[in-house]
Amino acid sequence: MKNKIFNDFTALGKSLIFAAIMLTAFFISPLTTSVKAHDIPASVTVHMYVKPEGNTLKLLLRVPLESMSELVYPTFGPGYLDFEKADPVLLDAAHVYLTDELQVFENGELINDKMITAYRATYPQDRSISTWEAAIENIKKPPLTNETKLYYGQAVLDVLYEFPIKSEHSRFSIEPTLNKLANVTNTVLRFLPPDSGERVFNYIGNPGVVELDPSLFHALYEFLKLGFFHILEGTDHILFLLCLIIPVRNFMGLVPVITSFTVAHSITLISTAFGLAPQALWFAPLIETLIALSIVFMAFENIVGAKLENRWIVAFAFGLVHGFGFSFLLSESMQFAGTHLFTSLLSFNLGVEVGQLFILIIVLPLLNLLFKYVVNEKAGTILLSALVAHSGWHWMTERNDNLMQYIFVMPKFDRAFYVDLMRWGMLLVIIAIASWAMYELKKYIEKKAELKKASN
Repeated sequence: MKNKIFNDFTALGKSLIFAAIMLTAFFISPLTTSVKAHDIPASVTVHMYVKPEGNTLKLLLRVPLESMSELVYPTFGPGYLDFEKADPVLLDAAHVYLTDELQVFENGELINDKMITAYRATYPQDRSISTWEAAIENIKKPPLTNETKLYYGQAVLDVLYEFPIKSEHSRFSIEPTLNKLANVTNTVLRFLPPDSGERVFNYIGNPGVVELDPSLFHALYEFLKLGFFHILEGTDHILFLLCLIIPVRNFMGLVPVITSFTVAHSITLISTAFGLAPQALWFAPLIETLIALSIVFMAFENIVGAKLENRWIVAFAFGLVHGFGFSFLLSESMQFAGTHLFTSLLSFNLGVEVGQLFILIIVLPLLNLLFKYVVNEKAGTILLSALVAHSGWHWMTERNDNLMQYIFVMPKFDRAFYVDLMRWGMLLVIIAIASWAMYELKKYIEKKAELKKASN
């Protein structure tokens, strides 16, 4: 009985404690949420220069002061930044928010020593950040005066760091972790190597380790990996390949179809990298819609009975579309290729092909086992193709809805239009030549097969 009473009181005590915690959370959480929403801006843009000179690497940052608002800045009047008292707090802001978030590497080794050699708050409209020379000149000017009457939430902070290095010709990389400055942190990073022109990187959030001057091997490896995982993570591309595989299911029979698809997407992928693709805003949504359409078309063709001897033509046509799809990711990543643009492009394409081969190696045996032990070939082809068509149809309708949000207007028949027209014409010529070459190759292979069959 005593134990029961004790247990009841214990349970009651736990309930009261839990209730107190919940009530406290209930009253405090709205206040906490509002403070966080106020402290962290929705988005900010950070500008960064990295320039090795002699035995020093200089890194200059421009960060909006609103992204470092947890510190108390001296103000006067309705909230103007008090420049006469702000220096210590501005330095604290740089140390608290920036210093530990900038990891610089020389030849793969972390540079532990760094120091702030200059800092200065200025207007957000200050255009000095547009060039390195102007930015350096601006940060070394005397501080602004209170006559400026600049609201502290509108100011930007320029900070200059210096890192000791062994040589300005070393290979440098940087790992910035500035995503905590805002919900969305967009960074424009400019690297100024001693022997070549400015290289610009533009990324959102934390990019990981950015090789500012990647070696050939590093670029090849990274873009090979990028292409390989892109095809594995692209469900729509995998389903299209599945539609190609289902009715054939033997490697040699797939060679013409897969080769045709590979040649086609390589053409548009490489052409896009050289600026031959349309640049209109609606083009990417159009391609995504056509990729979904390609899945639906191939799946329905499997259901009604595909003419396998002509399938390479359809694979070639849709391969052109999928190549544009591959290029959208590649165009965002080419900034990390350094001086190895063409080799990185080929490496990415090779990674896509390796990914396709990996899918074939996995899927072909599974399909053969499925059709041998679980379901017959005809029923299995129809069932799998129907499932693929269902997914493709949903993607197609969703992407088409997105496409319809864009307003299509007649182009202006100016000089830029005719330049674009010439580019598209070049792309069409390349496609026509490749189509002819594929057709002639197919005829040659068929002729060789007939001669071999006749000789036997």
